Amino acid sequence: MRAADLDLSELLTVDPRGGELRFSGARAILLDTVAMGLLRKQLIDSVGAAAARAILTRFGFAHGYRTAEAARAELSLESDEEWRDAGGRIHALQGMLRLAPGGDGPLSPGGATVEASYEAEQHLLHLGRADAPVCWTLAGFASGYLSCVEGRDIYVIERRCLGRGDASCLFAGRAAEAWGAELEPHLPFFEEHRLDASLRRAAEALGRAERRLRTRAEALLGVGAAGAAGAGPGGIVASSPAMQRVLELARRVAQVDATVLVTGESGTGKERVARLVHDASPRAAAPLLAINCAAIPEPLLESELFGHARGAFTGATRDRAGIFEAAAGGTLLLDEVGELPAGVQVKLLRALQAREVRRVGENRSRPVDVRVVAATNRELAAEVSAGRFRKDLYYRLKVVELRLPPLRERREDVLPLARALLAQAAARMKRPAARLSPGAADRLVRYPWPGNVRELENAMERAVALAEGRRIEAEDLPEEVRSALPAPAVEPRVRTLGDVEQEYILAVLARNGGNQTRAAAELGIGVSTLYRKLKEYGRGQAR
Repeated sequence: MRAADLDLSELLTVDPRGGELRFSGARAILLDTVAMGLLRKQLIDSVGAAAARAILTRFGFAHGYRTAEAARAELSLESDEEWRDAGGRIHALQGMLRLAPGGDGPLSPGGATVEASYEAEQHLLHLGRADAPVCWTLAGFASGYLSCVEGRDIYVIERRCLGRGDASCLFAGRAAEAWGAELEPHLPFFEEHRLDASLRRAAEALGRAERRLRTRAEALLGVGAAGAAGAGPGGIVASSPAMQRVLELARRVAQVDATVLVTGESGTGKERVARLVHDASPRAAAPLLAINCAAIPEPLLESELFGHARGAFTGATRDRAGIFEAAAGGTLLLDEVGELPAGVQVKLLRALQAREVRRVGENRSRPVDVRVVAATNRELAAEVSAGRFRKDLYYRLKVVELRLPPLRERREDVLPLARALLAQAAARMKRPAARLSPGAADRLVRYPWPGNVRELENAMERAVALAEGRRIEAEDLPEEVRSALPAPAVEPRVRTLGDVEQEYILAVLARNGGNQTRAAAELGIGVSTLYRKLKEYGRGQAR
């Protein structure tokens, strides 16, 4: 799972009867920003700006540290870099700030740029423009979060601030030794932030108790918006750069009457893209008609495409227009075009070149005004090489090719797609809207989805049918999805083979419910070898 996959509706749970609100598993409360602004003003008026800054910085630090602890207990992210990025994402989800699109985190050389800050906004509202940066709580939160994630003290300092009249806020974070003398003026505001060991142990025990007592009757917040997140033109989910390029090309080619070939594995959404081409074209007011070339017997396919005259064959009792004529002024989708018989390929080529068709049993041609979009899951170039598909027809269809990547190559789209499909399945079944638990979301991202979007849709429908509450747990997913092992993550630092081996062995052990005999058999090693390795990992007592 990646930091960009975090979604508010999956981190926030509400018990409307008990009045409990939880964020990433930890008890939380909602506070009005104006009320927080008034609190800041009262603090400054009462104890002065320096003391108020110290209180709010330390409060923010504790909030950030606790948020990181709760997130680590609830979520499974792929790398240390993802955990660092998750801090800004969680900060934004909590409504505290808006990060600049595509920006880096505080630990990057350039720091983190913030386009909107609730704290700067409230300072300007209640106290006017300041002479120095005023986002004390936000700097404290980032310091606490990163200190927990990094396992050492990190100090985040605000260098630019909207509350001072700057165009944006800029937060930079470093360890004390990296800051050097530049940290000294800011250090007094952090001095009392460290939690003593007993308090930390109490916080951990409280977190464990809260997770055990968490109710399963959680209300869903904003699933409709979450389902639509990442949706592009035509309602197609396209968070990944590869899919966004396909949609951009589809929008551009839609404006002209060129023939389009949509290729990709089964279940990748070729028909949806064909509909997008039609809906974005000048032909949108006319019909989009589709024919599955693989579903119609060869003797009838020619008649379905081009029509027939009365008496042309047994059963032809009247003249009948084919789908080329029926789609006049609109778009014709030839699905599974790679399955066309050789004889029909010749006639289709003529129809595309001459823009006219001849009905079966007739001697005259009829002009047709139709835009053709063809789709196939076959590699037509290989079919041409094998002599099963005409080369001239291939190039006539492939004026513009839209190649849809499989779902395993656009992991960024998995969770937005799953959320949208969950909402649709719940509506069809007339069940309450459901949302994904972090564990279920992690399994979805791990699984390679050989059946692509169609398989994901079936999995979400199954999950809605089996879920006991309004939250989809990992147990509600199909077996093959539940047992998906973590994919190797590409991290900025190179991981040792020992680290990779340990993660994989522990994942296989967990998948087998802790049974070492079954895990060893699946790994292809002896039970004694597995036991020895578990001892090295500090797990040897669980036999």
